[in-house]
Amino acid sequence: MIRIAAVGDIHMGPDSKGVLRPAFETLPDCADLLLLAGDLTRHGTPEEMRVVAEEVADLRVPVIAVLGNHDHQDERPEEVTAVLRDAGVTVLEGEGTVLEVNGTRVGVAGTKGFGGGFAGRSGGEFGEPIMKEFIRYTRRCADGLRASLEELDRRGCAVRIALTHFSPVPDTLAGEPLEIYPFLGSYLLAEAVDAAGADLAVHGHAHAGTEHGITSGGVRVRNVAQPVIRRAFAVYHLEPGAERGAGALAEASR
Repeated sequence: MIRIAAVGDIHMGPDSKGVLRPAFETLPDCADLLLLAGDLTRHGTPEEMRVVAEEVADLRVPVIAVLGNHDHQDERPEEVTAVLRDAGVTVLEGEGTVLEVNGTRVGVAGTKGFGGGFAGRSGGEFGEPIMKEFIRYTRRCADGLRASLEELDRRGCAVRIALTHFSPVPDTLAGEPLEIYPFLGSYLLAEAVDAAGADLAVHGHAHAGTEHGITSGGVRVRNVAQPVIRRAFAVYHLEPGAERGAGALAEASR
């Protein structure tokens, strides 16, 4: 089994130093890698991201992250990304990374993603330029995710994971007001995952949402926003080579 720890929306700041470190230090006992699903800071400042970096530095498991909308608030995404990378974190945006876990090639493809809504109730590339750009930005994120997953397949990954901040499905938004669904995710992300194939899709962003979901193509989706999972991280067990669906994914509380 490949053991995947994941959490998003930890929203750290100067007053939260050390809060997650004790739990994270147990990761080598229960997980093979840690995924951070965005909104790691409150306002996207390098100072806040340095707090995050201290929490995850030298954990003895690989740490892979995407940024969230909060991490863009201060309009310095390159700087906060550099802070994480200096701490040894792999930060993805429209790209993938490959890990060797107990002799198995595990690939993670990541993008922040963006909004737009879901099939039958979504925005379109029509009308004013600003509306067209809204959806085109989401499409570019989705296209990058699909290309990254396809590349991981070409590189022989037995396990492929899609890591985003915004949700690819409405299932994991249940509990949020329907009016804000278009700002919480997009069906374009799910289309990318289903087209390229993945064993698991992980996201955050929807604090009042639901942990479990599935794409129309059968890929399991998990909302790991910390207010949803209510713990330092969730752990999912993936069996290499197992068919998607029942039996391919087991879960452990932590």
